[in-house]
Amino acid sequence: MRGRVRELSHIALFGLTALSLLFPLTGANADDTCGGLDQPCKITSGKYSFAAPTEPPGPHGYPAVVHLHGWSSSPKAVLGNDRFVQDVTSRGYVLIAPFGEVQPSGRRDWSVADGQTRPRRDDIAFLANVIEDAAKRLNVDKSRVLLSGFSRGGSMVWDVACQAPGTFNGYAPVGGGFWNPLPNSCEAPVKLFHTHGWVDATVPLEGRRLGNSGLVQGDIFEGLNILKRTNGCRRRASERTNNGNKSVRTWRSCSEDSELRLMLHPRGHITPEGWTDMALDWFETVNSPERRAETR
Repeated sequence: MRGRVRELSHIALFGLTALSLLFPLTGANADDTCGGLDQPCKITSGKYSFAAPTEPPGPHGYPAVVHLHGWSSSPKAVLGNDRFVQDVTSRGYVLIAPFGEVQPSGRRDWSVADGQTRPRRDDIAFLANVIEDAAKRLNVDKSRVLLSGFSRGGSMVWDVACQAPGTFNGYAPVGGGFWNPLPNSCEAPVKLFHTHGWVDATVPLEGRRLGNSGLVQGDIFEGLNILKRTNGCRRRASERTNNGNKSVRTWRSCSEDSELRLMLHPRGHITPEGWTDMALDWFETVNSPERRAETR
């Protein structure tokens, strides 16, 4: 098949394994061989790598998951996680891994709203450009794109959801939330599924001050309250379930075409087992034609 791209996955999450994968491209620029970790796709302000399903897209194109790596990490931690790649692509999604901007320290990071005043890349604009490029290059359906991220990447997900909620069709941050100063309000209602560890010491649920840096991680529950007000949620969580050892709360008595979900697991600063399927099941449900009809 024409237009295959070599996906080089060098390391598992924070790096150990290596393999080479081939992913077929069926988008508008199928002859373009970018996309692997060794040859990422370059766009305005940055670059991204991806893994695509082996099957062809549906009539409207591929759905996609855009996943943001954590602080000081890179797309190698995303695309080198074989289980994560398989879980996403086996469901017909393209997995897109943008590169955070290299900072003066040499570490990659995102332009999270954390009170820093030095010039940084506009990552909201950058991520919007990623989707525009992927729609043309990979035949990604822009009406079915989930933005997810871990740790500092999860904080960037919260910022996009708050400041530019229409950029993506759903948001699924893990282990990262708003930083101080917290926003007073957000632009519009959103669909967001947040996941966090009860005993997370890296990004505690109640937030923390980072030494003498002046940076303060925000309280996750305060962030949820901001989104509940923005979404117009009128009652407490309408659904409280225990999924194995995970506690799940869902707020559905909210504005049209919006929903908040919180999943707490008993471990620390990790993505819990089974998260990918739970996040994609949720995303497909809240974006289904039946759910959209219910909110009209």
